[in-house]
Amino acid sequence: MDTMRDRFVAVTTRLLDEDPRLALVLADITAAAFAPAQELHPDRVVNVGIREQLLVSAAGGLALTGMRPIAHTFASFLIERPFEQVKLDLVHQGVGAVLVSAAGSYDWPAGGRTHMSPGDVALLDTLPGWTVHVPGHPDEAEQLLRHAYADGDRNVYVRLSVQQNAAALPVEPGRFTTVRTGSRGAVLAVGPMLDAVLAATEGLDVSVLYAATVRPFDAAGLRAALGDRADVVLVEPYLEGTSAGEAHAALADRPHRVLGLGVPREEHRHYGSIEEHLAAYGLDAPSLRERIGTFLG
Repeated sequence: MDTMRDRFVAVTTRLLDEDPRLALVLADITAAAFAPAQELHPDRVVNVGIREQLLVSAAGGLALTGMRPIAHTFASFLIERPFEQVKLDLVHQGVGAVLVSAAGSYDWPAGGRTHMSPGDVALLDTLPGWTVHVPGHPDEAEQLLRHAYADGDRNVYVRLSVQQNAAALPVEPGRFTTVRTGSRGAVLAVGPMLDAVLAATEGLDVSVLYAATVRPFDAAGLRAALGDRADVVLVEPYLEGTSAGEAHAALADRPHRVLGLGVPREEHRHYGSIEEHLAAYGLDAPSLRERIGTFLG
């Protein structure tokens, strides 16, 4: 099975052939995979080298000329390192781009802390108007990438991962998908966390919602999934509690409880494997079952 990044390369290569308005800006990462596209479209596939601030500034400049730019590199180099350029050259200028990342929270543990970005979505939450997609499968990644590219001139972040669910779901951008229904609260699984959440909640009387889009947050979908008991567990593949404020706002008019599960703020320095990171963070299925069961009683 191909990865989400493989699908990103294939889809973007086809879109470059189809739409002369589309431009792709790279910072060495994945550049080799886009070499054929660069040969065909040398004026619209630009590799700026290891200059991540320039990556975002170039995307902003292309957007100012009327192009629809896609900028791509690892999440830590796409959101964190050039955050000032994201803030000023995109948001402040009133233009839009599609930022597509890879290697988010723990995708490449051997790369160390410089290649980990569990705070990327939380950081974007400090800026207005962003759409954030977190697909859990390559098929979903393709659908959401195509939607992001065609989403007017909005700023869109597409967070790709090597971790993925066994099967894709029929996702609708901006809407949560109900996977299971129950009466003792709801568990919202984001992107590649769905399989672990389904295993963890097997036999529990809870609703399971799936989010491949987290911004805008589907407040109506969350409210509709809750009965009299407004207990919510958020399971996100990035910083724990990132969407807790959104959940609280959605339920502000009723008594409720929210538990945010995700990557903790404390740095995990034993880089190991993805599976070891998930276990250390309490995001593997056995840990999730214990934590969800304890919270829901």
